[in-house]
Amino acid sequence: MMPEKRSLDHLINCQRALDRLAQIAERQSTSPHSIPRPITEREEILIYLYSNYRLSMTPQEFYRKWQVNQEDIGNICCRSTYAVNTWLAKGPRYKSPSADSLYHLALMDFLLENFEAIPKELLNQLCSFA
Repeated sequence: MMPEKRSLDHLINCQRALDRLAQIAERQSTSPHSIPRPITEREEILIYLYSNYRLSMTPQEFYRKWQVNQEDIGNICCRSTYAVNTWLAKGPRYKSPSADSLYHLALMDFLLENFEAIPKELLNQLCSFA
């Protein structure tokens, strides 16, 4: 029973954090930012939300959802096809993917699912190499 309570507490804390972010956004100034930017309450809340949410998707889950091959998975995770094959292997050849590979797959799934809803300006920032 304890994990359910912790999960519920986490959702309540996240909702409070999101509500507070909305309040801050309503009165956010348009003054120029100094470099480096100071960490304000807004940034502290965003860091809290980011660090307490574990975005994760296994290669098997990604395969069941999207028609991709090992090379695609490798490109998404910045890993070799050989590494991806070890994640899918059975027996002694199996190696579990790293947490950052699971994160890359979940983030790619999010982008594939929500691409049309992402504003063009944000996509431009995401894809810029500057």
